[in-house]
Formats: sequence, structure tokens, C-alpha cells
Amino acid sequence: MTIVNHLIHGELTPGTGRSADVFNPSTGAITKKVALADRATMQLAIDSAKSAFPTWRNTPPAKRAQVMFRFKQLLEQHEATIAKLISEEHGKTLEDAAGELKRGIENVEFACAAPEILKGEYSRNAGPSIDAWSDMQPIGVVAGITPFNFPAMVPLWMYPLAIVCGNCFILKPSERDPSSTLYIAQLLQEAGLPKGVLNVVHGDKVAVDALIEAPEVKALSFVGSTPIAEYIYSEGTKRGKRVQALGGAKNHAVLMPDADLDNAVSALMGAAYGSCGERCMAISVAVCVGDQIADALVEKIVPQIKALKIGAGTNCGLDMGPLVTAAARDKVKGYIDAGVAQGASLVVDGRDLVVAGHENGYFVGGTLFDKVTPEMTIYTDEIFGPVLCIVRVGSLEEAMQLINDHEYGNGTCIFTRDGEAARLFCDEIEVGMVGVNVPLPVPVAYHSFGGWKRSLFGDLHAYGPDGVRFYTRKKAITQRWPKRASHEAAQFAFPSNG
Repeated sequence: MTIVNHLIHGELTPGTGRSADVFNPSTGAITKKVALADRATMQLAIDSAKSAFPTWRNTPPAKRAQVMFRFKQLLEQHEATIAKLISEEHGKTLEDAAGELKRGIENVEFACAAPEILKGEYSRNAGPSIDAWSDMQPIGVVAGITPFNFPAMVPLWMYPLAIVCGNCFILKPSERDPSSTLYIAQLLQEAGLPKGVLNVVHGDKVAVDALIEAPEVKALSFVGSTPIAEYIYSEGTKRGKRVQALGGAKNHAVLMPDADLDNAVSALMGAAYGSCGERCMAISVAVCVGDQIADALVEKIVPQIKALKIGAGTNCGLDMGPLVTAAARDKVKGYIDAGVAQGASLVVDGRDLVVAGHENGYFVGGTLFDKVTPEMTIYTDEIFGPVLCIVRVGSLEEAMQLINDHEYGNGTCIFTRDGEAARLFCDEIEVGMVGVNVPLPVPVAYHSFGGWKRSLFGDLHAYGPDGVRFYTRKKAITQRWPKRASHEAAQFAFPSNG
């Protein structure tokens, strides 16, 4: 059986005995095994990155950017192969996998601007014969821990930018779908990245703890669930590391009475059921302002949910594939059971979906609940599956209070034709990413991604300008060259320009 190995110092490196099964979610079959690192293996990667850092940090930013330009070309050339690897191990459709890769490539494009984003600031004659400037310097060895739901895109949020900033990177991807992540890293080696600048080490908590505890690792980026995000942030910062840890979400879409309902329904279908709901930006709650818009939404969306084309993700032309694991499928079904038990109205039930020819796959059909209330677990918890809940409220203010009261604050959106309502929503909603008639307000690569409240631990968001700040340390330099013939007496007062 194929073993997915580590990539350490530019070479595929076998594990030391421990491994995990990799499944095809559409069939339930074990297709590969992935090596799970012990602490000694992780230390090999750390040592490799540490040895590569002195040379890489002194490589001109323009040369670092040239590697990224070649990397971008290789990603585009191998799009079909990457999408197939993602679909085989994650379950998402080929079209969705290709879209994920394209969003990742946007971050590579941003990294290609290294000479511009790293040039710093300069002030001549800040004082008499004194010049001052800022220098953005790399941190050293940094690491990223990434989730299963975006095995291509989320790593590309991290290491291209970290690397062009002059750091060396260790990536610990999800062990559930590791092949595409490893393949992409090998393409970066092919693009000319020196050995040791990027290392990929597969693993579980043993590998994560090794990164947290290693003094050589100066910064950690994480995307995943809130409990683990909080753990990594707490343990990492306790050891003096810089940490950005992106956690869970419960994203609401507010439908105003004046919403363009046809467009809103189309948007909700993609946002709630795309990628089987396994997105941290998925819309899982539709907050309808008034019974009229709620009833109209149910009438229009139910036929579309029932018409979803669901099957093996590697087949073309589908809307939705399976969930990533049997445990994920069972967890989602458990939430649907709980919603029924707690009194929500189950309008469309996806629990009994069977896909012909893939009876052992991890499928759950599109599910819709109406008349959901805030104390129900299907409202409070991140389900991470194809389940949309409708909550009915009487006003925009009530809808906003509902969202602001939730522990998560990742993404939200409003559907309306009213500019005043949209502006109020954008100004006062306590959520990090907001859309107006846009269901998935994921920022483009030259902005930054991150939520509020318990959706983000740390001060800096992912990628974009915040990513540059996270992966660099700013050094302020003040320099003076007095005239040769001059001599000044000592000054004991604090220096100023006064």
C-alpha cells in the first residue's frame, strides 16, 4: 500500500513505524497510509529549517519572488492532478477542489510582490544629520498546522508569504488528506526552493506538541477547531512564541424583507451546502427578519435542496460529495437527531441518503431546519456539515443582537436592497468578515482573513498585510554621521527635535 512520507530537507523521508489510514470518503475504502512523526522526526525537520535559514534570510527578496513566480506556473499546470488528489481524500467535488486551489494561488501571487511588501520606510534628516528607517526582518523557523477541509488553500495562506519574508517553514498538514499538500510542496521544490526552506511533516498531537515545545520554532500559524486553537495559542504564547490560531465559526446570513430572494437562495445553496458544509466560512444559519421572508425562503429553497446532485467527488458535474470521515458523518447525523429532539422543524432530512454504487461512502444529504431557537445545539454548535438552520426574528436589530451574542465571530452577511440597513450592519456587527449580498466574504489575498471573538486567538489575521506583519519583525534604525570637524558636549536631557 502507498505510504505518504514526510518531506524533510528536500527529500521524501519515511516514518519510524507509526502511521494512519487515509480513506476515500466516497467509498469508505482505505487507499493509503500516512506516516505519523515522532519527536525525533520533527526535530530533523526543525534542524533542516534552522540550517537553511542563514542563507535564505540573506537571499534577495527579488530572488525569493522568482521562486514563487515559477511555483505559480507549476500550480496552474498541475491543477487537474491537484484537484483529483484533493477530491479522492477529502471528498469535495473536482470543481470545488479546483476553486480552492485557485484561491490558494492568489496568495502565491501576493507573495510574488516580496520586493514591494518588504521594502520598509525611510526618513532622511529625522534630526540634525540623522536618518531613520525601518527594516522588516524574518523571524527564523516558523510553522503551520493546517486542517483537512482545505488541504491546498490553507497551507498556501501560510508558507509562500512566510518564505518570501525570509523565514524557513515547517508544515504539519492534516493526516486525513495529506497527498495534495505534499504534492504541492514538491512542486515548490521543483520551482527552485533550496532544501530545508520548506519541510512537510505529517503527524498527530505528538507532532503538534513537538512544534509548540521546540525553542527553535519562533512562530505558529494554525487553522482548525476552537478548542485546539485555544490550546495552541495558550501553550505557544506561554513559551514566548508568536501565535495566530484561527478557530471555529457559526456564520449567519440575515435576510431582510426587501432581499432579492432568488439571488439570496442561490447564494445560500452554495454557501450552506458547498463542500458538504465543511468550511469555516459556510453559512449554517439563515436569520429571516419576519415570517413572510422566512416562508418565502422555505418555499424556494426546499426544491433546490432536494435537487442537489450528490455523489463521488471525483465525478464531474456534482454539487456535493461526501463528508471526510465516517466519524464526521455520524457526528452530523447526531446533530440532526438532536435538532429533532429539541423541537426544531425538520423540513428536509438528509440522514438516509444512499448513493448508488457508493453505499459505504460517508454521505449526508442536504438538510434544512426551520423554527430553530438559540438554545438548540444545532444553533449553538459548529456542525461542519450540510445543515442549514432558519431562525425567525422580528427586526434587524434583533438579528444583529443574535449574531453579536454568539461566541463565534468569523463571517456573516446580509441580503438587502437597503443601503442604510447594510451600513448599520457593517458598522455594528461584531464579526471579523462581513458580506453585503455576498454569502462567503472571504477576503482577497491582498487583504487579510480572520474572525473575532472565539474564532481567532492572536492579534494578527492570516495572509495579506497582516501575514507580512506576522512573519516579520520590524527593526527601527536611527543613524547619525556628524561632521568631522564638529564636537558636541554631552547631552543629559532626553533627545528630541525641539
